[in-house]
Amino acid sequence: MTTLVDPFGRKHDYLRISVTDQCNLRCLYCMPEEGMEFMDNEKLLKFDEIVEVVRAGAEMGIRKLRITGGEPLVRRNLEQLIADLASIPGIDDIAMTTNGIFLAKKAEELKAAGLNRVNISLDTLDPSRFRMIARRGDLSKVLEGIEAAAKVGFDPIKLNMVLLKDINDDEIGEFLRMSLDYPLHVRFIEYMPIGHADDNWKRHYQPLDRVLEVAKELGFHVEPIGNVTGNGPSENFQIQAGAGTFGLIHPISNHFCEQCNRLRLTSDGHLKPCLYWVDELDVRPHLGNKEAMQSLFNKAMVIKPQNHEMAAKLSDESQSHIPTERRMSQIGG
Repeated sequence: MTTLVDPFGRKHDYLRISVTDQCNLRCLYCMPEEGMEFMDNEKLLKFDEIVEVVRAGAEMGIRKLRITGGEPLVRRNLEQLIADLASIPGIDDIAMTTNGIFLAKKAEELKAAGLNRVNISLDTLDPSRFRMIARRGDLSKVLEGIEAAAKVGFDPIKLNMVLLKDINDDEIGEFLRMSLDYPLHVRFIEYMPIGHADDNWKRHYQPLDRVLEVAKELGFHVEPIGNVTGNGPSENFQIQAGAGTFGLIHPISNHFCEQCNRLRLTSDGHLKPCLYWVDELDVRPHLGNKEAMQSLFNKAMVIKPQNHEMAAKLSDESQSHIPTERRMSQIGG
């Protein structure tokens, strides 16, 4: 079996698959509140086309998949795609990132189809602030989704909190306590300057060293820990006697590019070697030709940059590549 290794020696075994750019929320760090134009359905990759791309990648060493959006659960019959992906030889882990609004209704079907894990976006525990950040939806639905995910046996359950200065950074302590009291993996994520987020990124960017400062202020004894299943780039910790764990994902202040093992497949069928850069490869002309598709995976390795250089945005330094104009919802977070 060939393996996917880029010019910097990084082995790639992880494919993130966006199944739609649509979302039922309008989170302020992801989309404008009004005026979003979504792709026509005919521009989306069909499920059988996604399966074909994954099958080609699996023969080259892709082992882990993550289903993303937009919000993946707005795509109808998603459980059928997951079942088809789970049947591909070599694929041994399928996860999904969701805002959780529809998860309570779908958790059992998704688990039965072969979904192993879920990451649930949760940026606040305050209902009114939830409406301010997400602009739509209901916090109670997300909490019901978390409960349903635990009930059907998804493990681990990860909560993704995008830390926003002067918006939700006063809730760091509450989220840390969640990792103390519940068997959850709480992940604090730095705000990234991608697409719409670039408009107010500097104003609300908060480095994650603040999380450990708050833990110390609260008197928590925090220990670094090793791998959490599917932990990817997070730096992981546990509060002494905690039922769960927490992690820091800091793509700006302490980027993890040297460990990057992932590619992204956009909902309209483009293979992206890097989340941030404009470079992408259209898979559609190669559908029906496995060898050509696998050549495309190899080309993605060739054009992958050494790092994303997002931190240059803090000081307005020049960058060696052209940043993507896609919104996060169009790439798949």
